[in-house]
Amino acid sequence: MNEARERFLRSILERIPADRIAEIHFFPAIRQGQMETGVAVIAAEPEPDATTPGRHVVFSAAYRWTRKGPERGKWEVDVTPEADAPLPTVDVVVRGVMERAGEAIEPQRLGALELQSLLRDLAPAARP
Repeated sequence: MNEARERFLRSILERIPADRIAEIHFFPAIRQGQMETGVAVIAAEPEPDATTPGRHVVFSAAYRWTRKGPERGKWEVDVTPEADAPLPTVDVVVRGVMERAGEAIEPQRLGALELQSLLRDLAPAARP
């Protein structure tokens, strides 16, 4: 996991507790000029008080990192709940994002177990 992806993951975990996340799909970052942007689709368990059994909250997440220029280092992240759906529907959402972006590269998928393993391996500062 590179520096930007790790930072993006930390930002996501500041907004969504790791124990709620069922899976994250990270799309390849894009660098254009001074900016780097990245996108992810996240499926998370609903809040404990929610009454939607069998459904997950589907979030979109995006970061924007100024790599060069006068605002070098500026980091912005947006994590937005978009819908609630059964987990298999998340794959359909991911395919739709790939098609709209014209991406042939599969996004990196982290399931709940892979995420927990990764969190054990990250530096203590990276843990939520």
